[in-house]
This record gives sequence, C-alpha cells and structure tokens, in this order.
Amino acid sequence: MDRLPVEVIGNILSHLRAARDVVIASTTCKKWREACDKHLHMLSFNSDDWPVFRDLTTSRLEILITQTIFQTKGLQGLSILMDDVDEFSASAVIAWLMYTRETLRCLFYNVRTAPNVNILDICGRQKLELLVLAHNSITGVDPNYQRFLYLKSLSLSYVSISSLDLNLLLTACPKIEFLGLVSPEIAITDAQVTVELTSQTLKKVYIEAISLDKFSLEADNLEKLHMKDCALELFELSGNGSLKHFKMDDVSILHLDIIDPMDDLEIIDVNNFTIVWSKFYQIISKSSKLRRLRLWNVVFDDEVDFVDLESIALCFPELNYLALSYELRDDLKESVLHYSLQGSSSMKNVTALDLGWTVLDEHFADWVASLLKRCLNLKELIIHGVVSESKTHVECHMLASFTSSIVQLMRKYIHVNVQFVYE
Repeated sequence: MDRLPVEVIGNILSHLRAARDVVIASTTCKKWREACDKHLHMLSFNSDDWPVFRDLTTSRLEILITQTIFQTKGLQGLSILMDDVDEFSASAVIAWLMYTRETLRCLFYNVRTAPNVNILDICGRQKLELLVLAHNSITGVDPNYQRFLYLKSLSLSYVSISSLDLNLLLTACPKIEFLGLVSPEIAITDAQVTVELTSQTLKKVYIEAISLDKFSLEADNLEKLHMKDCALELFELSGNGSLKHFKMDDVSILHLDIIDPMDDLEIIDVNNFTIVWSKFYQIISKSSKLRRLRLWNVVFDDEVDFVDLESIALCFPELNYLALSYELRDDLKESVLHYSLQGSSSMKNVTALDLGWTVLDEHFADWVASLLKRCLNLKELIIHGVVSESKTHVECHMLASFTSSIVQLMRKYIHVNVQFVYE
C-alpha cells in the first residue's frame, strides 16, 4: 500500500463514500490524510450509516460535517441525507454548498433547514450533472436563462413545486435525460391539479405516488416511462415514437391518450393497472418489435369479455417473454376468461412463460395447456399461485390435481425449466 500513488488512495477512499469510514481510514498515515484532503472525490453523510448521528445535537452535527467537508479539496460528489435529524441552520448548509459547488458533479440533498435553502441559486450555472432533492421547496424558477447546462439527471422526492416551475426547471436543463418525481406537492393554480411538461432531451421518466387531474408529457426522445402508485384522470404522452419500455405498476388512468407512434416499443410491463383494453390495444397493436409483454392483475374498465391472444400472437411476432395472470370475470354469467385462446396462431419465439391465478379452478390446467400448444420453443415456465393459509379439502384436492396435470403436460417438454411459486 505504501507504493500506491496518493491519487489512487484518494480514489479508494472515494469508494468508501460514508464520511465516518473515510475519516477513520484517513488516520492510517500521513499519505492517506493527504489523499483524503486533496484527492477525495465522493463524500456521504447519511443518518442511516451511523446510529450516533441521531444522538448528536444538530449544532454538533453541523460542526462535524463542516470540519469534514472543509478538509477536502475538489469534491465531485456530495451526499447529505438526514432523514431523522432536526432542522439545520441555513447558514451552515449554504457554507457547505458554496465551498464545494464549483467542482461538484453529483449532489444528493435531503436536509431540512430554517429558512429553506434555494439549491437552484447556489448550484446553478455550475457543472452539476446529477441532482437528487428531497423534502424541499422550489419557487420562482427564472425562465430567462439555462441554469443547469450540464445536468443530465434530476430527481425530486416530496418536493413542493408548481407545475409552471417544474416545466421551467426542465427548460433550464438543456441536456437532461432522466427525470424522477416521487410524491411531489404540486401547487394548485386553478380548479384542476395539472402538470404539463416539455423536454426535447428526456430519455427516461419515473413517476411515483402522484394523484392529478391531468398529466401531460411531451418528450420527443423518450425511451422509458415507468409509473407507480399513481391515480390520474387524464394522461397524455406525445413524442416521435422513440418509446421502447412502457411500465405501469399499480396505476389507475381513466383516459390514456398517447399521441405517439409505438412502432419501436419492445417492453410492456403492466401490473395492477385499470385500463380500457380496447383503447390500450389500439395504442400498442402496431408494436411489431415487442419482445416482452406482461399483463398482471389488470382490470379491464370496459365491456370487453376477453382479450384475444390470437390477435396478440399475430401482432407481436418477435415476442419472447409472456406473463399473464388468469382471472375470472365475476360480472359475466359464464365467468369467461380474461384471455381467450381461440385460433391457432403459434408464438414460436416465446421461450419464457410466467402464468398465475387469483382463483384456482378446474379450468386453469386446460388454459395452461392451450398456451403451451402455441409456445413451441418454450424453455422456461413459472407458475404463480395464490393459496389461502387455511386450505380446505377442496382446495387441496384441486391443487394436487392441477400440479399432477401440469407435470403430465410437461413430460414432452424435456428441456423446459418448470417452477411453482405459491403465495
């Protein structure tokens, strides 16, 4: 270790990240102290890293953080995540940011201060490339200039901001590629709670825990959209057809309007999604490049009796992964399955199947068998099932019969990996 260049030691210390570990390591010798002072790139203060952080007074914490930061030169990454700590003084936090802002590339900031610290004013017009903010408020974004010329990734969690300021903030980031929004507090400007965003450079968008009347996103180069735990009256997406990955997890959208050709779509992953199937199918039906399709616990909010898998087989010839959960329509007299297997078109490229049930009945094994007949080159089959903890005699008999049927059915598929996952 004595022969290592001081720059290499600084890089090693940077990978430790946690400030406490860096300080302890720097006491090894004079060379390591020099590496910490002059060649440390990343430093992290996290209340979860060290329980003692929670026992110290706020003023004592401020002193420790100040002393540690001021002993470094040229920090490129700074993480200050203090979830369970009382409010810091704004003057101390401003001092940390002013000292490091000219060299910072990444900033993770979750600090409550009194009064609120304006991160945009302090870190704007610098070389910041990644900014993660939590539990802060953003007001009065200046529309006249681009503040963050190098910013590529922006994540806002539990941040108070107006729809206008959010859009202006995106405009101030001409190179932004990723936007993450988690439970933002959107200021109400009129009778409706709406968000309208426009970006020519966004490639990935992650949205979680948002409830709005309207969410409109215009992004010409968007490749991945992931929404989770959202409830929207209207969702509009417009672009140039670059979307490749579309994921919805526990989302309810009354009106889905995608003004965007979906020809390049490769992955659709839908879980706990309430949707009008006819509208959704119309949107995705021309996605001939689709490779992965997952429809799990989907509620079809229209009068459709079933989803025609014959059409899916014909529309998505490149499909190699298919995941479907088997459900019964209680509102129909004959409990018609959500997924109809009429027709005979094969899914010759499907090599992996994920299948599951919410209510196990005598028809499930037949349904699986019909699917297997279409998947001629299957290599992996995973069965997900829901079984009550206090299984009745009928449930036990049905489960045993089902398992036996599947085993018999799979005998001719010698090279297929079969797994049963019961919840």
